[in-house]
Amino acid sequence: METDELIAEISTLYGRFAAVKEYYEVKITPEGLDRSIAKYKKIISNEFFPERGFGKARLSLAKKAITDFGKLSSSPKYVADLMLFFVETGIEFTSTYGDIDEPYYRSLEGMYSRALQFMFDSDLAPHFSDRCQSIISNPP
Repeated sequence: METDELIAEISTLYGRFAAVKEYYEVKITPEGLDRSIAKYKKIISNEFFPERGFGKARLSLAKKAITDFGKLSSSPKYVADLMLFFVETGIEFTSTYGDIDEPYYRSLEGMYSRALQFMFDSDLAPHFSDRCQSIISNPP
């Protein structure tokens, strides 16, 4: 395709598919990245603390939000932030509603472990050390 045809095709995709639009907004503008991280934090938060009713704590949907955001963002810092947000919100949920079953806790531990490994691999450990220590020091 010629350059003009590629531009027209990208414009069509941008207008037609929300995921493509979000991808380019995250890639091109800092505001797009901020809006996107807020959107995915809201998805996670709503699984535990919806605006109405009780949280269902569907961990698979909350984890999917992290995966979906990871596909959009090339910023490991924001991905690590979202992973820790998942763990922190899960801990808050159990502190609010009481003890949950073992698979729930294993899921939180697994995400925490993945977040730590991701941070070490991305050289972000010093940036998140206070939050990580807080998660360990303040159990439910």
